[in-house]
Amino acid sequence: MLLVVQEVVTDSTGYVAKIIELAVEFVPKLLGAVAIYLFGSLIIRWITRIVKKAMEARQIDASLQSFLASLVKISLTILLILTVFGTLGVPLTSFAALLAGLAVGVGAALNGTLGNFAGGVMMLMFKPFKLGDLIEAQGHLGTVSEQGIFNTMLLSPENKTIILANGALSTGTIVNFTTHGNLRVDLVFSIDPVCPLKRHVR
Repeated sequence: MLLVVQEVVTDSTGYVAKIIELAVEFVPKLLGAVAIYLFGSLIIRWITRIVKKAMEARQIDASLQSFLASLVKISLTILLILTVFGTLGVPLTSFAALLAGLAVGVGAALNGTLGNFAGGVMMLMFKPFKLGDLIEAQGHLGTVSEQGIFNTMLLSPENKTIILANGALSTGTIVNFTTHGNLRVDLVFSIDPVCPLKRHVR
């Protein structure tokens, strides 16, 4: 009986020692992960606020401001979570490979759509034209009636609606007839060399 009690006490002591050893090893990692998460969250808020102010200063479209700010916040949050997991000792190799494969698959499936989106973002940021401007692009002439993330709509002189994909529009030549407020028109006339020049001027 005494031998059994000694074995139980020995086993219990071993379990307690293992628990203490694991706690000593894991608790600092847990505290470090919590500290990194809290500090990282503050940094993400600060960066997001700076991005919003920068876009407001450039007078970027409000809907685009919200989208880009959310995109920045989500991207930084994912990076922060990966950092926290790494601090806890979680292996990230397979997780990173899964994310990379998912990104490649989504990118391939949405190749054209992503190109149009990127073009729309660039044009909303750099503003080569605005609503109401008369432009010529992709072989079409018209007044800009709507500017979206994925495409831009023109109203032609014949009252036709022309929809242009932003991907091609952002990489092509855009002629804006409205930027300077007025245009120079060149008129070519044939004059009689015998007739006095003053009469032609009249």
